[in-house]
Amino acid sequence: MGNGQLYPFERNRYYPGKMLTSADFQAEQNYFIDKGRFMNSLMYGRGVVCGLGVFSLDDLSVLVESGVAIDGSGREIVVDTSIVKKLSAIDGFDSLRSDEVSLCVRFKEQQVHTVYAVTHKESDKDYEYNRVSEGYELYLIDKEDVADSYDFYAEFLVRETLFRSEHFVAEVVMPSSVSQGRNVRVMLEVRKLDAADVRLSLRGVLEIPGFFAPDNSHELEIGIEDIRLEQDKVFRRDYWMRTEETAAIETDVILRSGSAAVFENDTAVQPAASFAMKVRLASISPLELVARETGRMNLEMRDIGASGDGICIADITLVRTDSAYVIENVREPVSKHYITTPAQEILRNDFLSFYEKDVEIQEKRGSFAREEGVKKSAQEVDLTSNYATGTLEVPLGRNARRGDIRYSGEIAHGLGKGNVYVDIGYESIADDAANSVNAKSTIFGNPELFSRQGNRLVDAETAVKVLNDKGSFVVAARLLRDVDYLVLTYRWVAIRFPAGNELEITEDYFDKSISAETPTVIMGTKESHFFGVRFHNMKSCSLTYELTAPQSGEISSDGIYTSPSKDGVYEIRIYCTDMPVICTYAYAIVKKDISEQGAEIPKDLQKIDLTKGIL
Repeated sequence: MGNGQLYPFERNRYYPGKMLTSADFQAEQNYFIDKGRFMNSLMYGRGVVCGLGVFSLDDLSVLVESGVAIDGSGREIVVDTSIVKKLSAIDGFDSLRSDEVSLCVRFKEQQVHTVYAVTHKESDKDYEYNRVSEGYELYLIDKEDVADSYDFYAEFLVRETLFRSEHFVAEVVMPSSVSQGRNVRVMLEVRKLDAADVRLSLRGVLEIPGFFAPDNSHELEIGIEDIRLEQDKVFRRDYWMRTEETAAIETDVILRSGSAAVFENDTAVQPAASFAMKVRLASISPLELVARETGRMNLEMRDIGASGDGICIADITLVRTDSAYVIENVREPVSKHYITTPAQEILRNDFLSFYEKDVEIQEKRGSFAREEGVKKSAQEVDLTSNYATGTLEVPLGRNARRGDIRYSGEIAHGLGKGNVYVDIGYESIADDAANSVNAKSTIFGNPELFSRQGNRLVDAETAVKVLNDKGSFVVAARLLRDVDYLVLTYRWVAIRFPAGNELEITEDYFDKSISAETPTVIMGTKESHFFGVRFHNMKSCSLTYELTAPQSGEISSDGIYTSPSKDGVYEIRIYCTDMPVICTYAYAIVKKDISEQGAEIPKDLQKIDLTKGIL
């Protein structure tokens, strides 16, 4: 099917006495087939539905697992059983020019089941094929010849290249349209272009006049340090900004001239001198913005994006000679896209239920899971945010040998920049003779000291490098013996110690404070009052309002207080959401009858310093 366009649709019109020919019946089939394929391409897109994993069995052969894919024309490609194939027996092998190839699968029809043609003429064949079997075909193609499909993300995202070399390409990516007053993500994306073992470090400063960085400034520092990637792997790091509310309709994100620096194996590489990404500002919500952008995609754009009948299921590196070849490695291609289907969504939600509840709080921020609806105080958040834990894997690859050193990726511990201690422990499961069960234990330090209590526990010695300025760490492992598995798994624990300037926090904030515009207000029952706030020696920030005693009325998130139905003096605490230590108090004197003019403030309130901004 050279032309992938399936529409406009045309179906048979039946009427009394109509003579039906084979063309009419073919049109009947085509109508329903094309309608189904059109909906497949529109609703699911192009990619793998399930299975189709590829593994190297030996130096000459690969195993292709059973599975289902949908091609650009909406046709279902069904590999009904797992198969083993020598590369030399796959179509396209003899015409390969390079050592980097892609294994693809495509839809293939075949006419089957010959039958005698009753109405054949002398010039016709005596037999005709009675069925059309829908199947598949594997083929090989040079990786550089794989057609680039239309990038739908190009309509929604804007990207600029920070630098490019023979080993890496680094880009800054963000949405081309953003919602005013809302958060937006900027992504630093690094892709490895070859198989060379090269470390990469880079940094730069983005000037963001239409946005606020987390520190309320108009500049955002980006960068990575000492990362290693396998070929075609992608490393991404996210940064968040808040869009400024303004009357402007567009703004720029600019790489500050001269701020970029790139090092490959400690050798400087020339980065981009500067660039500017133009971003449109919208006064609608992110949900409306995304719906608008995705809805703009017309059928012509979808047809371009669906070009190509083949689905790439593996990238293969070969070592070739004049008369032979050897499979060096088989890896999943970057372009391999998995389609989300409703049936898988149910299964996916079931699996996610094991991870979703407070997963970011537990693993990244170190807090414990709490029952929904229970509010944490500022002090509790501060205490639990000083530690974090999680698991990590150190990939070993194939044929790992004694003395080899392997590294984990850069792991964010979630405690922010500063003085953080990180340790890793070896997890093992052993028989507990006392309870006749398998007991799980984690050993920090040298597991060999416990070797008398069971089998040998350790296969590698480890070290941790903490990147204090980045809020992350890297683990190195040196093998003490040959192993036949692919990864080492450890439990990590991170503890954050306050820096010297954090120990005297009141000194940091001694000149910053907030105060209520009306510290004390006299009001009747069930009345409302807005408590505005003044900022002293600091920029305005997000505020949190809370009542210090139960049955004190109600206070909204934006500071509107509604008094209760009984007399009393009620206290409202106001503090900076991101800096709870900066706070103030306001008081509401509630009386059922306040018709008398000149009501006096109680003497006990006259003794309170209502402008005090620090606890």
